[in-house]
Amino acid sequence: MAEKQVTTTGLLGWIDHRFPATKLWKEHLSEYYAPKNFNFWYFFGSLAMLVLVIQIVTGIFLVMHYKPDAALAFASVEYIMRDVPWGWLVRYMHSTGASAFFIVVYLHMFRGLLYGSYRKPRELIWIFGCLIFLCLMGEAFFGYLLPWGQMSYWGAQVIVNLFSAIPFIGEDLSLLIRGDYVVGDATLNRFFSFHVIAIPLVLVGLVAAHIVALHEVGSNNPDGIDIKAKTDADGKPLDGIPFHPYYTVHDILGVSVFLIAFSLIVFFAPELGGYFLEYNNFIPADPLKTPPHIAPVWYFTPFYSILRAITSDFMLWLAVFLVVFLVLVLLTSRSKTVKTIATVVVAGMVGGFFIFDPKFWGVVAMGASVMIFFALPWIDQSPVRSMRYRPGWHGWVLGVFVVAFVVLGYFGVQPPSAFGQALSQILTIVYFGFFLFMPWWSKMGTFKTPPERVTFEAH
Repeated sequence: MAEKQVTTTGLLGWIDHRFPATKLWKEHLSEYYAPKNFNFWYFFGSLAMLVLVIQIVTGIFLVMHYKPDAALAFASVEYIMRDVPWGWLVRYMHSTGASAFFIVVYLHMFRGLLYGSYRKPRELIWIFGCLIFLCLMGEAFFGYLLPWGQMSYWGAQVIVNLFSAIPFIGEDLSLLIRGDYVVGDATLNRFFSFHVIAIPLVLVGLVAAHIVALHEVGSNNPDGIDIKAKTDADGKPLDGIPFHPYYTVHDILGVSVFLIAFSLIVFFAPELGGYFLEYNNFIPADPLKTPPHIAPVWYFTPFYSILRAITSDFMLWLAVFLVVFLVLVLLTSRSKTVKTIATVVVAGMVGGFFIFDPKFWGVVAMGASVMIFFALPWIDQSPVRSMRYRPGWHGWVLGVFVVAFVVLGYFGVQPPSAFGQALSQILTIVYFGFFLFMPWWSKMGTFKTPPERVTFEAH
């Protein structure tokens, strides 16, 4: 076998003969050309990587002292907080990091919506990103039970019981997830295994795939222009700059601001008014005493509000909403296949409204509210990627969607009320309408012509 040719010498040369260290450094950092017009919205990808590292490192130290036993779990957390040197800091970093992860990821996803980062040729990047989001939700859900406090216990009880609403297999599925007929020691051990081993392995793999796919097709930018279309004699993008050192230094600013905010929360407000750590979770789990109001952590509450919005009275309005969608498809689509699929799906759902319990459709709506993000690359029919070159009212549509998402999240934290339920039902229609009617509204209006090269303003 011919000897591998490398240009490096010494220890690095010895490594490069056996492992492509220098090659990976060049491909993914020093010779990876990124658009020169990145703005602050592009901080959140690197911040997500930072928080992932924080969660893994702090999680390792917590596992050293945590006992996944229903009789000992809560006491082990108290032991970490009170007796382990710096245990309180590690625990608060981990709990704050969980919320910080979702804040960063939600802003990262918003950036994708704003600049059309899911459009061709970046569909696979977006799919990997959505899978990462699903893994994060699973990781957060499984980790939520581990402190074995009141809200942990009863929150897990409520969420697991939702699966029982699935026809035919619901009860068996709930039993499989719990490992017992009630949330108990078997459930705690299962959730611990998934939280510490299974999902983190999948998560790290998906993050690697997300980055490799990104570097294969290149980063999007605020103008939504492909910088690879304009290159110099050496094939380097005219509007690109090496990721290192320019964006590694650039991201240090974002990391610095993030760490200041993160540290302020960890040291001065780790509970953040009960949103990051609920007050009921400082009470040991008691299967005989149900809290007056059970709600998931804030980052699940928009989807939880959608679940609660689906009632028997609301089913009629959902049926009308779906029929309007079907009529639009039948009137505008040229594909017989699309028309047939839409007719079968809508007819099946409307018919199912009269057969299956609203609780089941609430679970379906909650799942669909997450899974619908996967469809974005194909339902957005806009001739341009970036919101900068779309009609102004498109920005307002995106703004209404964001407001609906935030308000749904707020009402998901609050105890049930008639007003909250009515508003949640309206916003559920708004939420799904944003996606289902996107094939039409995304191509309406007068679009600006994107420039041939990126626009850049120093910041």
